[in-house]
Amino acid sequence: MSNLRLIWRKSLNALMLTLTGVAALTVVTVLFLILGYLLYNGGKSLDWAFFTQLPKGEGEDGGGVANAIVGSLKLLAIAGAIGLPVGLLAGVYLAEFGGKTFSFITRYTTDLLNGAPSIVIGLFAYSLAVVPVKHFSALAGGLALAVMVVPITVRSTEEFLRAIPNSLREGAMALGASKWKTIATVVVPAASGGIITGMLLALARVAGETAPLLFTALNNQYWAPGLGQPTASLPVVIYNYAISPYDDWHRQAWAAGLVLLALVLLANIGCRLVINRRGVRSV
Repeated sequence: MSNLRLIWRKSLNALMLTLTGVAALTVVTVLFLILGYLLYNGGKSLDWAFFTQLPKGEGEDGGGVANAIVGSLKLLAIAGAIGLPVGLLAGVYLAEFGGKTFSFITRYTTDLLNGAPSIVIGLFAYSLAVVPVKHFSALAGGLALAVMVVPITVRSTEEFLRAIPNSLREGAMALGASKWKTIATVVVPAASGGIITGMLLALARVAGETAPLLFTALNNQYWAPGLGQPTASLPVVIYNYAISPYDDWHRQAWAAGLVLLALVLLANIGCRLVINRRGVRSV
Protein backbone atom coordinates (compact mmCIF):
# COMPACT_ATOMS: atom_id res chain seq x y z
CA MET A 1 0.00 0.00 0.00
CA SER A 2 2.81 2.37 0.87
CA ASN A 3 4.51 1.64 -2.48
CA LEU A 4 1.31 2.49 -4.36
CA ARG A 5 0.94 5.73 -2.40
CA LEU A 6 4.58 6.64 -3.11
CA ILE A 7 4.12 5.93 -6.82
CA TRP A 8 0.95 8.04 -6.81
CA ARG A 9 2.73 10.96 -5.14
CA LYS A 10 5.67 10.81 -7.53
CA SER A 11 3.35 10.58 -10.54
CA LEU A 12 1.27 13.52 -9.30
CA ASN A 13 4.40 15.54 -8.61
CA ALA A 14 5.76 14.80 -12.10
CA LEU A 15 2.41 15.71 -13.68
CA MET A 16 2.13 19.03 -11.85
CA LEU A 17 5.77 19.86 -12.57
CA THR A 18 5.17 19.17 -16.26
CA LEU A 19 1.98 21.28 -16.34
CA THR A 20 3.63 24.25 -14.62
CA GLY A 21 6.65 23.97 -16.91
CA VAL A 22 4.42 23.91 -20.01
CA ALA A 23 2.48 26.93 -18.72
CA ALA A 24 5.69 28.88 -18.06
CA LEU A 25 7.08 27.92 -21.48
CA THR A 26 3.83 29.03 -23.14
CA VAL A 27 3.97 32.44 -21.46
CA VAL A 28 7.62 32.95 -22.39
CA THR A 29 7.01 31.78 -25.95
CA VAL A 30 4.10 34.18 -26.46
CA LEU A 31 6.16 37.03 -25.01
CA PHE A 32 9.11 36.34 -27.30
CA LEU A 33 6.80 35.97 -30.31
CA ILE A 34 5.34 39.42 -29.60
CA LEU A 35 8.79 40.92 -29.05
CA GLY A 36 10.18 39.25 -32.14
CA TYR A 37 7.30 40.38 -34.32
CA LEU A 38 7.63 43.93 -33.01
CA LEU A 39 11.39 43.94 -33.55
CA TYR A 40 11.01 42.61 -37.08
CA ASN A 41 8.38 45.12 -38.15
CA GLY A 42 9.54 48.08 -36.11
CA GLY A 43 13.31 47.66 -36.16
CA LYS A 44 13.63 47.92 -39.92
CA SER A 45 11.64 51.15 -39.87
CA LEU A 46 13.84 52.99 -37.39
CA ASP A 47 16.17 55.65 -38.73
CA TRP A 48 17.53 59.02 -37.67
CA ALA A 49 14.68 60.91 -39.32
CA PHE A 50 12.17 58.94 -37.27
CA PHE A 51 13.60 60.40 -34.06
CA THR A 52 14.31 63.94 -35.26
CA GLN A 53 11.60 64.97 -37.76
CA LEU A 54 7.96 65.93 -37.45
CA PRO A 55 5.21 63.87 -39.11
CA LYS A 56 4.54 64.44 -42.77
CA GLY A 57 1.12 65.21 -44.19
CA GLU A 58 -1.44 62.53 -45.02
CA GLY A 59 -0.27 60.30 -47.82
CA GLU A 60 3.33 61.57 -47.74
CA ASP A 61 6.14 59.14 -47.02
CA GLY A 62 8.87 59.84 -44.49
CA GLY A 63 8.92 62.07 -41.47
CA GLY A 64 9.15 61.03 -37.88
CA VAL A 65 7.59 61.23 -34.45
CA ALA A 66 9.99 63.52 -32.62
CA ASN A 67 7.11 65.61 -31.27
CA ALA A 68 5.35 62.48 -29.96
CA ILE A 69 8.47 61.28 -28.15
CA VAL A 70 8.93 64.66 -26.48
CA GLY A 71 5.19 64.85 -25.80
CA SER A 72 5.14 61.47 -24.05
CA LEU A 73 8.07 62.49 -21.86
CA LYS A 74 6.30 65.77 -21.06
CA LEU A 75 3.07 63.97 -20.12
CA LEU A 76 4.95 61.53 -17.90
CA ALA A 77 6.77 64.42 -16.22
CA ILE A 78 3.45 66.13 -15.45
CA ALA A 79 1.94 62.88 -14.20
CA GLY A 80 4.95 62.27 -11.98
CA ALA A 81 4.99 65.82 -10.61
CA ILE A 82 1.31 65.57 -9.65
CA GLY A 83 0.73 61.91 -8.84
CA LEU A 84 3.95 60.75 -7.20
CA PRO A 85 3.99 63.21 -4.24
CA VAL A 86 0.30 62.55 -3.56
CA GLY A 87 0.81 58.80 -3.68
CA LEU A 88 3.93 58.97 -1.52
CA LEU A 89 2.30 61.04 1.23
CA ALA A 90 -0.86 58.92 1.18
CA GLY A 91 1.22 55.74 1.44
CA VAL A 92 3.20 57.17 4.37
CA TYR A 93 -0.02 58.08 6.14
CA LEU A 94 -1.54 54.62 5.68
CA ALA A 95 1.62 52.85 6.82
CA GLU A 96 2.52 55.06 9.77
CA PHE A 97 -0.58 56.92 10.97
CA GLY A 98 -3.66 55.20 9.55
CA GLY A 99 -6.29 53.86 11.92
CA LYS A 100 -8.74 51.12 11.12
CA THR A 101 -11.92 52.48 9.52
CA PHE A 102 -10.45 55.37 7.53
CA SER A 103 -7.44 53.33 6.41
CA PHE A 104 -9.71 50.49 5.25
CA ILE A 105 -11.84 52.90 3.26
CA THR A 106 -8.75 54.53 1.74
CA ARG A 107 -7.18 51.22 0.75
CA TYR A 108 -10.44 49.95 -0.70
CA THR A 109 -10.92 53.17 -2.67
CA THR A 110 -7.32 53.00 -3.89
CA ASP A 111 -7.78 49.44 -5.10
CA LEU A 112 -10.99 50.41 -6.89
CA LEU A 113 -9.25 53.34 -8.54
CA ASN A 114 -6.37 51.09 -9.58
CA GLY A 115 -8.82 48.75 -11.28
CA ALA A 116 -10.91 51.45 -12.94
CA PRO A 117 -10.90 51.39 -16.76
CA SER A 118 -8.54 53.98 -18.15
CA ILE A 119 -11.22 55.36 -20.44
CA VAL A 120 -13.33 56.25 -17.40
CA ILE A 121 -10.39 58.12 -15.91
CA GLY A 122 -9.99 59.87 -19.25
CA LEU A 123 -13.63 61.00 -19.13
CA PHE A 124 -13.13 62.27 -15.59
CA ALA A 125 -10.07 64.29 -16.59
CA TYR A 126 -11.93 65.53 -19.67
CA SER A 127 -14.78 66.91 -17.58
CA LEU A 128 -12.38 68.39 -15.03
CA ALA A 129 -9.60 69.88 -17.16
CA VAL A 130 -10.89 70.14 -20.75
CA VAL A 131 -14.55 71.15 -20.61
CA PRO A 132 -14.06 74.20 -18.33
CA VAL A 133 -11.32 75.70 -20.56
CA LYS A 134 -12.84 74.37 -23.81
CA HIS A 135 -9.61 73.02 -25.31
CA PHE A 136 -7.31 70.00 -25.03
CA SER A 137 -3.91 70.37 -23.41
CA ALA A 138 -0.83 68.56 -22.17
CA LEU A 139 -1.79 69.53 -18.63
CA ALA A 140 -5.11 67.71 -18.95
CA GLY A 141 -3.34 64.63 -20.30
CA GLY A 142 -0.80 64.70 -17.48
CA LEU A 143 -3.62 65.01 -14.95
CA ALA A 144 -5.36 61.93 -16.38
CA LEU A 145 -2.16 59.91 -16.13
CA ALA A 146 -1.50 61.27 -12.63
CA VAL A 147 -4.83 59.87 -11.44
CA MET A 148 -3.66 56.45 -12.61
CA VAL A 149 -0.23 56.87 -11.00
CA VAL A 150 -1.59 57.67 -7.53
CA PRO A 151 -3.08 54.27 -6.51
CA ILE A 152 -0.04 52.31 -7.67
CA THR A 153 2.29 54.62 -5.75
CA VAL A 154 0.10 54.53 -2.63
CA ARG A 155 0.00 50.76 -2.39
CA SER A 156 3.68 50.20 -3.20
CA THR A 157 4.79 52.89 -0.74
CA GLU A 158 2.63 51.47 2.02
CA GLU A 159 3.85 47.92 1.48
CA PHE A 160 7.53 48.83 1.46
CA LEU A 161 7.18 51.01 4.55
CA ARG A 162 5.42 48.22 6.41
CA ALA A 163 8.33 45.93 5.56
CA ILE A 164 10.72 48.10 7.62
CA PRO A 165 11.27 46.52 11.07
CA ASN A 166 9.68 48.36 14.01
CA SER A 167 13.01 48.19 15.82
CA LEU A 168 14.31 50.99 13.57
CA ARG A 169 11.39 53.20 14.54
CA GLU A 170 11.74 52.38 18.22
CA GLY A 171 15.48 53.04 18.18
CA ALA A 172 15.06 56.46 16.57
CA MET A 173 12.28 57.47 18.95
CA ALA A 174 14.29 56.20 21.92
CA LEU A 175 17.00 58.69 20.93
CA GLY A 176 14.49 61.51 21.16
CA ALA A 177 13.34 61.83 17.55
CA SER A 178 9.73 62.81 16.97
CA LYS A 179 7.33 60.64 14.99
CA TRP A 180 7.65 62.68 11.81
CA LYS A 181 11.43 63.00 12.13
CA THR A 182 11.69 59.26 12.59
CA ILE A 183 9.66 58.68 9.44
CA ALA A 184 11.49 61.29 7.37
CA THR A 185 15.05 60.45 8.42
CA VAL A 186 14.92 56.73 9.22
CA VAL A 187 11.89 54.86 7.84
CA VAL A 188 11.52 56.47 4.41
CA PRO A 189 15.27 56.36 3.61
CA ALA A 190 15.35 52.70 4.62
CA ALA A 191 12.51 51.93 2.20
CA SER A 192 13.62 54.41 -0.48
CA GLY A 193 14.74 51.70 -2.90
CA GLY A 194 11.34 50.04 -2.88
CA ILE A 195 9.50 53.36 -3.02
CA ILE A 196 11.50 54.52 -6.04
CA THR A 197 10.88 51.16 -7.68
CA GLY A 198 7.13 51.53 -7.17
CA MET A 199 7.22 55.02 -8.62
CA LEU A 200 9.10 53.90 -11.72
CA LEU A 201 6.70 51.01 -12.22
CA ALA A 202 3.75 53.39 -11.87
CA LEU A 203 5.14 55.63 -14.61
CA ALA A 204 5.91 52.62 -16.80
CA ARG A 205 2.34 51.42 -16.24
CA VAL A 206 0.78 54.62 -17.61
CA ALA A 207 3.33 55.23 -20.38
CA GLY A 208 1.36 53.16 -22.88
CA GLU A 209 -2.15 54.40 -22.04
CA THR A 210 -4.07 55.72 -25.03
CA ALA A 211 -7.71 56.16 -24.04
CA PRO A 212 -7.18 58.90 -21.40
CA LEU A 213 -5.03 60.91 -23.80
CA LEU A 214 -7.65 60.82 -26.55
CA PHE A 215 -9.96 62.75 -24.22
CA THR A 216 -7.37 65.14 -22.83
CA ALA A 217 -4.10 65.75 -24.72
CA LEU A 218 -5.60 64.63 -28.07
CA ASN A 219 -2.80 64.95 -30.64
CA ASN A 220 -0.69 67.47 -32.52
CA GLN A 221 1.19 67.23 -35.80
CA TYR A 222 3.61 69.95 -34.69
CA TRP A 223 5.65 70.97 -31.67
CA ALA A 224 3.52 71.97 -28.69
CA PRO A 225 5.40 74.42 -26.44
CA GLY A 226 4.04 74.92 -22.96
CA LEU A 227 1.34 72.93 -21.21
CA GLY A 228 -1.81 74.53 -22.57
CA GLN A 229 -1.89 73.08 -26.09
CA PRO A 230 -2.86 69.68 -27.55
CA THR A 231 0.19 67.45 -27.44
CA ALA A 232 1.26 64.42 -29.44
CA SER A 233 2.17 61.21 -27.63
CA LEU A 234 3.47 57.84 -28.74
CA PRO A 235 0.36 55.79 -27.79
CA VAL A 236 -2.00 58.13 -29.67
CA VAL A 237 0.34 58.25 -32.68
CA ILE A 238 0.44 54.46 -32.76
CA TYR A 239 -3.36 54.33 -32.61
CA ASN A 240 -3.86 56.93 -35.35
CA TYR A 241 -1.21 55.47 -37.64
CA ALA A 242 -2.37 51.87 -37.16
CA ILE A 243 -5.95 52.61 -38.28
CA SER A 244 -4.86 54.82 -41.20
CA PRO A 245 -4.97 53.60 -44.84
CA TYR A 246 -1.32 54.52 -45.51
CA ASP A 247 1.39 51.86 -45.59
CA ASP A 248 4.10 54.28 -44.50
CA TRP A 249 2.09 55.23 -41.42
CA HIS A 250 1.66 51.53 -40.62
CA ARG A 251 5.44 51.18 -40.81
CA GLN A 252 5.91 54.11 -38.45
CA ALA A 253 3.29 52.71 -36.06
CA TRP A 254 5.40 49.56 -35.65
CA ALA A 255 8.52 51.67 -35.10
CA ALA A 256 6.73 53.86 -32.53
CA GLY A 257 5.53 50.73 -30.74
CA LEU A 258 9.10 49.48 -30.54
CA VAL A 259 10.28 52.81 -29.12
CA LEU A 260 7.50 52.80 -26.54
CA LEU A 261 8.35 49.25 -25.54
CA ALA A 262 12.01 50.24 -25.20
CA LEU A 263 11.09 53.10 -22.87
CA VAL A 264 9.03 50.77 -20.67
CA LEU A 265 11.86 48.22 -20.72
CA LEU A 266 14.34 50.87 -19.61
CA ALA A 267 12.04 51.82 -16.73
CA ASN A 268 11.85 48.18 -15.60
CA ILE A 269 15.63 47.80 -15.88
CA GLY A 270 15.97 50.93 -13.75
CA CYS A 271 13.71 49.30 -11.15
CA ARG A 272 15.90 46.22 -11.05
CA LEU A 273 19.04 48.32 -10.70
CA VAL A 274 17.53 50.23 -7.78
CA ILE A 275 16.48 47.00 -6.09
CA ASN A 276 19.89 45.37 -6.56
CA ARG A 277 21.81 48.44 -5.43
CA ARG A 278 19.76 49.02 -2.28
CA GLY A 279 19.13 45.39 -1.49
CA VAL A 280 15.36 45.76 -1.34
CA ARG A 281 13.25 42.66 -1.54
CA SER A 282 9.81 42.62 -3.08
CA VAL A 283 6.95 42.33 -0.61
